[in-house]
Amino acid sequence: GPEEKRHKREQPFYHLLAYNDHSWVVAYVSEQNLVADYSGQPVDHPDLPDLFGDFEDGHYPLHFQMN
Repeated sequence: GPEEKRHKREQPFYHLLAYNDHSWVVAYVSEQNLVADYSGQPVDHPDLPDLFGDFEDGHYPLHFQMN
């Protein structure tokens, strides 16, 4: 029902690096709207080098903790 689709106020929100039909974007999304990517493949986004180290062993190490 509609209640399940509402954002739960106490859940975490995350910055999401994404691409829409026209440009690269950084979206702020609730945890319930995230879908895990278990492919182990690198992603492409121009902001990646500012936030993460080089892709290795299936992940990107953080340069620093954002909070």
